[in-house]
Amino acid sequence: MSEVKRNLIAGKWSDYTQSKSNKNPANVTDIIGEYALGSEKDVNLAVEAAQQAFQNWANASPQVRHDLLDSVGNLMAARSQEIGTILAREEGKSLAEATGETMRASQVFKFFAGEALRMTGDNIASIRPNINIDVTREPLGVVGIITPWNFPIAIPAWKIAPALAFGNCVVMKPADLTPACAHIIAELFVECGAPDGVFNLVMGRGSVVGEAMLNHPDIAAITFTGSVETGKHIALKCVETGKKFQLEMGGKNPMVILDDADLDVAVAACVSGAFYSTGQRCTAPSRFIVQKGIHDAFVSRMKQEMSKLTVGDPLDSNVNIGPVVDERQLKSNLAYVELAKQEADEVFGGEQLELEAQGFYQKPALFIGTTNDMRINREEIFGPCASVIKVKDYEEALKVANDTDFGLAAGICTQSLKYATKFKRQSEAGMVMVNLPTAGVDYHVPFGGRKGSSYGAREQGQYAIEFYTIVKTAYTFAG
Repeated sequence: MSEVKRNLIAGKWSDYTQSKSNKNPANVTDIIGEYALGSEKDVNLAVEAAQQAFQNWANASPQVRHDLLDSVGNLMAARSQEIGTILAREEGKSLAEATGETMRASQVFKFFAGEALRMTGDNIASIRPNINIDVTREPLGVVGIITPWNFPIAIPAWKIAPALAFGNCVVMKPADLTPACAHIIAELFVECGAPDGVFNLVMGRGSVVGEAMLNHPDIAAITFTGSVETGKHIALKCVETGKKFQLEMGGKNPMVILDDADLDVAVAACVSGAFYSTGQRCTAPSRFIVQKGIHDAFVSRMKQEMSKLTVGDPLDSNVNIGPVVDERQLKSNLAYVELAKQEADEVFGGEQLELEAQGFYQKPALFIGTTNDMRINREEIFGPCASVIKVKDYEEALKVANDTDFGLAAGICTQSLKYATKFKRQSEAGMVMVNLPTAGVDYHVPFGGRKGSSYGAREQGQYAIEFYTIVKTAYTFAG
């Protein structure tokens, strides 16, 4: 058995009492490593270390913060193939996607390295004579970061980097399914000389580590990406304890296909958006809302292109789609396929695949002949499954697209400037794409949704400063 990968607390690899094997979902006989399971005590020690480091870090020159984040970003890029391979083994997405995600995380660190140097304020004229008013931003203190398994290096990056750039210290809990990428981030901070306590990693179960973070009085803020159910629990706990909180949760994203759409563009956007990364993206389009004139041609082409997709070992360069992340998620996906057989007119694909490797493989599924009131179109499946809903015109398409409890991303495929413009304005989603997949966003622009998808300030880009800082207004009598 390999050496256990430990939690990072106060700049040291800490002792542990329990550990867990990290298994490859493409082949469960492939053990990536043993990773420590943290405790409430570990959380307390990590928060104490972060508190002790906070004043020095908050008062450090922005050049110091820039240099650390830039170094982490550079080192991550230099090791992108190695890290991408571990990510592919740990989470199951294809090696190309995993390496791309690693490079994206590197870009995020380097972007926020620059933002550390661009913190600005305002000088506002008072309505009273001889008084100056300065408006500045200050860090919050200790920020608790709770991240999901589906983007195990990119999402941590876009939470850690702004937190540190703006002068906060961090305690991070990664998803229990994907500790390896989080541990690599911790290793990079150590290698790049991060001051003790500025970045702390506590791996383990949400019921233990996550709860301890929510209950700790010295954590000033929690940023979370994950399920709606857990997000609601976090919101209630943060209100009780007076923490600032930011939530990114589910999606049931629509992709509208109008009669005038370029069919090649529309099908490519739907196939890559819905099924790549095994459909395990909160931004994936899962409701194809198709105008009646193009409906049959769209369905026919979707079947053709889906039949060309190769499911298998993510380290195989010929594979498009890797495994589902674990057995529990696979069972949930297959249960929705069975439900679709009752609700939809036709189910294309969706079967569990038995490959040579002992993994959790599933064919992409298309549910045809559905209506928006069906459970398969109301609930987030979070797998390689998508539905087709036929509509008569743009107005009905818009109504169906907005008829959801979620509002993260939405897309439209059309060659009409009129309808593209109307949809960008009328869609009740935080991010709108025209003739593009809904999955796939840039790192320097705001990310987030509306309704049940998100709560709080946007993530990424310059808008991230809204969550990770607090505004101070200072008056000076200059008479």
